[in-house]
Amino acid sequence: MENQKTVRVTNPILTGFHADPSICMANGEYFIANSTFEWYPGVEISRSKDLVHWTSVPSPLSEKRLLDMNGEKFSCGIWAPCLSYSDGLFWLIYTNVRNWNAGPHKDCPNFLTTAPSIEGPWSDPVFLNASGFDASMFHDDDGKHWYINMEWDFRETGYRQFSGIVMREYDPKTKTLGKERYKIFKGTDIGGVEGPHLYKRNGWYYIAAAEGGTDYKHALTVGRSKSVTGPYEVHPQNPLISGWGHDDEITIHKAGHGSWCSSIDGKRTYLVYLCGRPLPGKEDCVLGRETALAEIEWKDDWPYVKEPDGTLDNVPPDYVDVPVSADNDGIQSAPGWGKNHYTFEKGIPVDFKTLRTPADGRYSVTERPGWLRMYGGQSPWSFYEQSIFCRRQTDFKFVAETKIDFEPDYFQQYAGMVYRYDEETQYLLTVGYSETRGKILQVNTIMPPQLGFESWQQGMEIELEKGPVWMRLEVDHNKGWFSWSQDGKNFRKIRPICEPAKLSDEFCGMGFTGAFVGMFCVDTEFYKKPADFEYFDYTGFDRESK
Repeated sequence: MENQKTVRVTNPILTGFHADPSICMANGEYFIANSTFEWYPGVEISRSKDLVHWTSVPSPLSEKRLLDMNGEKFSCGIWAPCLSYSDGLFWLIYTNVRNWNAGPHKDCPNFLTTAPSIEGPWSDPVFLNASGFDASMFHDDDGKHWYINMEWDFRETGYRQFSGIVMREYDPKTKTLGKERYKIFKGTDIGGVEGPHLYKRNGWYYIAAAEGGTDYKHALTVGRSKSVTGPYEVHPQNPLISGWGHDDEITIHKAGHGSWCSSIDGKRTYLVYLCGRPLPGKEDCVLGRETALAEIEWKDDWPYVKEPDGTLDNVPPDYVDVPVSADNDGIQSAPGWGKNHYTFEKGIPVDFKTLRTPADGRYSVTERPGWLRMYGGQSPWSFYEQSIFCRRQTDFKFVAETKIDFEPDYFQQYAGMVYRYDEETQYLLTVGYSETRGKILQVNTIMPPQLGFESWQQGMEIELEKGPVWMRLEVDHNKGWFSWSQDGKNFRKIRPICEPAKLSDEFCGMGFTGAFVGMFCVDTEFYKKPADFEYFDYTGFDRESK
């Protein structure tokens, strides 16, 4: 690359709930696919030409023929997709987990879809198997395609249920897997081997697999072999990357599950991996598991993480110095940073997601031009047709704002702004109805089960005049608060204070996502009462330029 300069890329590169990254390089661009779990459409894809500037690509699994998660519980759905490029096609492997924490089994069918362009169109899904999750595809230089996944052994307990990585050859002509099954890697003493990816370099085959669970003990293990079917010897300084044991020294924690690819010029290798950043003084990662970047340096045909000071280590780095074209503006950008003003004239913005199924029939952007009309859906506890659009929290400090026009006439109708983790953990600023007060405003809080039933706390009722209401949520690390206005200028705070730390994997204990903020509408009488939203603003204050 001529006329180069170096840009310092700060980790994480994709902030807020971008877990389980899979990277590939194709046609002079980098692409990262991330898990989306119960959020719809499925699989988040980001693209970049320089590893510095990232933009969102419309999610590939946006039709029911490709993905339907109706009825699935929170943190089911899309786990650890794998994106690759071969034979002029993008190959996307994804798992649609139906059940993962009820009984010894995990119901996790895996599918393949392909497309000539990252924008699609994506082919009808091909069912591959369901023996385990975190499946991926490896395209060998001899023209063979190998399908791999972790194997789940429901007969065992604990980490022994993660019984190894299995592989079969895939025939793209018949769209079937070969009969012979190879168990190529059983992991290490870290335990819990999952998230496998295969690579080839200098005649060596490499396996990269996550171990250690999804918390602070998380790690990325590497092995190599002269044969694709193994056996694989483990890296002499395994794991390749992990934050475990360095809690007081680092800011990027939970480093593990990841994948690598060659740079566009072929001179470097870059690793993307998931990570977590806790709130100050806490272990709670309200932003969920994010995506970070590291450069790999090869020594004796083994990969090592290159630290900013040039040493080779396995500690997740705070930043990576990336060579770019001299005309690069040097500002690191990713969806969410700075101010985002969303309007709805052209449809639902790419940053917004709904839950489990397409929102078709539950909204309109044409019935009231310039506004998003949402029709009342099921309750905030439902695993079916909720009427909701949200975007990730991508900053520890942010302000979100919307303008809602909603005139309920029955107590089962309410709509507004939501700050949520899952069905059992959320804060809602609602416009609702009271038989004695008429149109009211209040904060409703849903928290994990207490004494066998979910907590539904109703805040003080504030009487409202007819007409629109401006809603605002301000979050500053460990605290957050709603405010409201009926003129768009004078805002008043409303209790209770929100606790962002509760919208995290650590607090909830049984999840893998992160905090979202957005708009919702409920009508548990007829599922049709409309609420109109004119815009949605999200302004993040963590990073504006680098």
